[in-house]
This record gives sequence, C-alpha cells and structure tokens, in this order.
Amino acid sequence: MSSRSSIKVSRIDAYRWRVERTGQMNTHGLIFADSELMRDLEGDQCIQQVVNVAHLPGIVGPSIAMPDIHWGYGFPIGGVAAFDEDEGVISPGGVGYDINCGVRLLSTPITIDELRPRLKSLADTLYSTIPSGVGSSRSDLKLSRPELDRVLERGAEWAVARGFGTERDLECIEAGGRLDADPDCVSNRAKERGRNQVGTVGSGNHFVEVGYVDEVYRVDAAQRLGLSQGSVTVFIHSGSRGLGYQVCDDYLDTMVQAAARYGIELPDKQLCCAPLSSKEAKSYLGAMNAAANYAFANRQLMSHYAREGLAAVFSRETADRTDLVYDVAHNIAKYETHVIEGKQRRVCVHRKGATRAFPPGHPELHRRYRDIGQPVLIPGDMGRYSFVLTGTDGAYAETFGSTCHGAGRRMSRHQARKVARSRNVLKELEKRGIMIRAASRRTVDEEIPEAYKDVAKVVDVVHSAGIGRRVARLRPVAVIKG
Repeated sequence: MSSRSSIKVSRIDAYRWRVERTGQMNTHGLIFADSELMRDLEGDQCIQQVVNVAHLPGIVGPSIAMPDIHWGYGFPIGGVAAFDEDEGVISPGGVGYDINCGVRLLSTPITIDELRPRLKSLADTLYSTIPSGVGSSRSDLKLSRPELDRVLERGAEWAVARGFGTERDLECIEAGGRLDADPDCVSNRAKERGRNQVGTVGSGNHFVEVGYVDEVYRVDAAQRLGLSQGSVTVFIHSGSRGLGYQVCDDYLDTMVQAAARYGIELPDKQLCCAPLSSKEAKSYLGAMNAAANYAFANRQLMSHYAREGLAAVFSRETADRTDLVYDVAHNIAKYETHVIEGKQRRVCVHRKGATRAFPPGHPELHRRYRDIGQPVLIPGDMGRYSFVLTGTDGAYAETFGSTCHGAGRRMSRHQARKVARSRNVLKELEKRGIMIRAASRRTVDEEIPEAYKDVAKVVDVVHSAGIGRRVARLRPVAVIKG
C-alpha cells in the first residue's frame, strides 16, 4: 500500500511496515501499526513526515513511527529518530512546542468502592487546588527571576527541596527529574511566561485524572508498581507551559538560519536543524533541558497539590501513602548510548509523542524498577481507559528504547468541536460514571473520546510487537481539564 504514489510502503509482518528508501532519503522508515491503524493513515501527511525525517543528515537507524502517529510540526507526533553525535543534527521540530510534555502516575491506598461516596468532593477539591486553563497561575508561587533559574537548573529536585514531595519521588522520574541545563540559554520572554505557571495543568489535552485499576495483566509487576485490582490512581499530563512553547519558538528562528548557514537541505522548513556539534545546537540543548526541568518541577508540584487534595477529602495518612509510580517525558531529545550494528554508539534520540521504554537491567533505571523494566504510562482519552506497561529488550533493540505515548488523534480540534456542537458531552460522560471539571466547554468538546484512536488497539500493537509489555489498565472516574 502507499499513502501517496511517490511513497512505497510494504508490510513486514502483522505489526510493522517499511517505508522504502527512495530519492534523497538517508534511511528507510519503520511504522508500527496493524491493518486497521494503517488504513486510518491513508491520505494523512504523517507518513510523508516519516519520509521527510529520513532525509536529515546523520540519522542512525530508521525513521520510526509509533501506532499513535499523527501529523505534527515537522516531525510526526509519534515519531522517533536518532542522530549520530558527530554527523547528526538536532531539530526543535523533533521535540515539539511543549517541551517535556509528559505524564506521571500516582498510586493511592484507596479502593474505588471507598472513593465513590466522596468522588464529587475529591473532583471539586482537585479542581480548586490545581490551577488549569490557558492563563492559569498561582499567585502564591510567583517566582523571582533567580528562583526561576533554580527551577530551570534543578527541575524536580528544586520542588522536593522546597517541600513539594520527597526524595523517594525522585527515584521514580526519568533522569531523576533533572537534565543538564543552561538557564542562560532561555530568553527573557520565555522566563517571563513561565514565572507564575509552575504547578499548573494548562489547557488542550492536558489533564489530572482520577481513575482505578480495572484489569491487571501481570500481577507481580503491578504489585511492584503499587497497582492492584480496584486501587485508585491519579494521572497527571502536562508539560513546560508557556515557557517551553517560547523556547521552541525562539529556537525555530535560530535553526532556520543555522540550516542555511551549514548548507543543510531540508525537505520541509519545519525540520530546521543544526549540527549537534554547533553552537546553535548546544544553546538549544541547554534551553530545551531547562524547559524540561521546568516541566518535571511542574508535575512534581501538581503531585503535591493532588496529595493535599487527598488529605483534605480522606486523611493525611492517605496522602502520605500516595506514592509516585513513575514520571516520563514524551517530547524530548536526549543523548543516549545504544548498540547499533553490534557497536555501542552515542546518539541523540528525538522522541516526539513517544515514550522512553528501557528494558530490565538498564543502568539508567533506579534499582526499584531495574529488574522489571521501566514503567511506561500510556494515557487514552477521558471516556475509556489508559494503560501501564513496562519497557522491553525488543524496544531497546529496535526503537532506541521507545514506544507509543497515547492514543493519537483521529480528529482535529476543529473537527471535534463540530461533532460535539449539538451534544452535551459532560452529561454523556456523567452517564458513564465519569465526572468532568473544566474551565470551558470548548476544551471538553475538543477532547471528546472519539477524537482519539482507541488506545487499547495502539497498546495491542506495541505489546504484540514486543516494544512494550502490558501491566494494567486504568478507568477514569473524574477528569480535571483546563
């Protein structure tokens, strides 16, 4: 099959498709999908974006697309690409505007039966405790410029040092919640936008979701993660807010000029980039990591607010026993060492709408999880379910230790609003046992469940292909949105 006459796509097996190398491509493409998901991609520009990424200099291995792939800025959302540290490039389009948009999951000692009589109270408390929406802020946490720089440098460590969580939390965050950053590479405009947004959800597809474990696939692994049948969870999805957006915007201009300066031919201007050895790349990495640290701190604060909400509705003991399962980025570029053609090579892995999924035994994993593999968190939509997986050797060998990041959109936000115009989505979800607290109807309409692929089908592909292993399924009962 092919999405365009000029793109040749052939089936490898039930869950893999090869985009043949043609023209000026430096490598082939690899798409993870079953027949049904591939049919959904026909005519979608995201396959062309897989091809475009394959043109970039220094790409190592294939241009990869996960089963939740959809069209994005430059790179497809659901895309993974690795670049040689000496010959490769870094591209802001391979990270996206919401740097370190990611998810974290909290496990609680509460059961769903214990929660139901107090569900409305908890939903209301969380909505009032955790600011949400486009311009949301906390006046009591408006940061001075020096303090903001400390957030950008230290990430989640800064939040824990301020009393927003414990050292134990840092054991369960990708990279310990702190990347090597340079706050001086972040513009004053970006810093001003981020000064009073730390600890806020934001709008769009970001959320705080109360749910429960409704199915366990691997009891031993689930127990290690603090998940048991019927136990209540809190899912948090947010990123670097206006600060990260501004960092991306600032460096897109820089990278357009850099690509021209270094003679890099681009199949799409949105793939603007710079050689990893260049000063432009080093500045972007310093700023991107600073924004990523901001996002880690942001989610750490929201965990604290969620625990405070649980304490108010249940008890302080409940809050103290609410544990961080994991926090993982899904919009990031990072230097990592991988075995490629039998040799260890240091590469810069771009994950845009893709989740790190390191296998058992990987030295970067904390000893708490090193023997079972990295926890992988895959949110769905607000009407169905989400999944918890663990990383695999297959992912490490085939996808640079990466897997999907969610369901993936099927409709644009405009299309979703049009479909929802004559409906009362809040009432529909309430009839399904799901409470919604949101700042506007617009956000709810844009995020109707059918705007997304069925995440169960996406997870079926990654599980069957061996690039993630199912542990548990979560059902939502209350969702807080901007």
